[in-house]
Amino acid sequence: MKKRLIAFIKYLFFLGIGVFLVWWSLHQIPSDKWGEFKNSLRTARYGLIAPVFLILTLSHICRALRWRILMSPMGYTPSIPNTFFAVMIGYLANLAVPRLGEVLKCTILAKYEKVPTEKLVGTIVAERAFDVMSLVLVFLLAFILQFDVVGEYGKQLLKELLQNKSGHYSANKLLIFFGIIIIILISLKIWFRQFAHLNIVILFKKILRGIWEGLSSVNKLQNKGLFFFYSIAIWSLYILGTWVGLYATQGTAHLGLQDAITALAFASIGMIITPGGIGAYAFFMAKVLEKSDIPFELGFANGTLQWFAQFMIVLIVGTICVILLPIYNKKILHASN
Repeated sequence: MKKRLIAFIKYLFFLGIGVFLVWWSLHQIPSDKWGEFKNSLRTARYGLIAPVFLILTLSHICRALRWRILMSPMGYTPSIPNTFFAVMIGYLANLAVPRLGEVLKCTILAKYEKVPTEKLVGTIVAERAFDVMSLVLVFLLAFILQFDVVGEYGKQLLKELLQNKSGHYSANKLLIFFGIIIIILISLKIWFRQFAHLNIVILFKKILRGIWEGLSSVNKLQNKGLFFFYSIAIWSLYILGTWVGLYATQGTAHLGLQDAITALAFASIGMIITPGGIGAYAFFMAKVLEKSDIPFELGFANGTLQWFAQFMIVLIVGTICVILLPIYNKKILHASN
């Protein structure tokens, strides 16, 4: 009961951050620019949601196929439909309660494909580890292709953090900033050495160990090439979906592939810090697009539209999968008898 309460409080906290970012973003739009924001949404090419729908659904299929490869060393080859159903139902569950989807994915395959839940946990860790590495690579690609944009955004964040009201770097803020970094590094060193028995230290070590085990588990795979192919395909489709999405609104339709990569990199942070990326996805996309001379209100309108498209894809496809899951398995059971 206590764990559920803590999880619920965490969910409300991060949901609150998302709602705050929506409110903050809307207040970032000058009163004389509200017309442009509304007009951008009103005149959007909503027909482009269809290709984005197909592109992102294909990325989810690739994710399901990649997950099957991770199960193969354990001797399990679940059916493609059930694996895809589990992935989409997991995404759907995450809209309600973050991380519930990971549990549900394992439960579904344990029930319908007889894959032990405890064995699936390692595959989830491996997936997350590669997603983290993939996102890092997307950031590096964005940095290479748009050094001026990414660098300028980074400088802006540092300026906001370290400059005083007169626009000059504050010596006190600089000392505090580097002091905090040093304190954190020293604290981590002390924790790992002297407080190894603490639950938080054990948990942190477990996470790091899990990421490393997840990354190294690929060595055991028979189809390494196919695994990397699906990993590249997943993120390539994410980039393609974002690029097509940029064409949906006036003011962003002229942006190129490199802008889509940079937008995806920063918007993905929003997907991590708030449930389903509410508020944060559109906010981060708008802020980084500002560095490509896109007014905040137009970037936020496009980011909101792209976030809503992703939300609807998970909602629609996830609900269809919930309906099809028992029907498909009933037919399979009937056929086997």
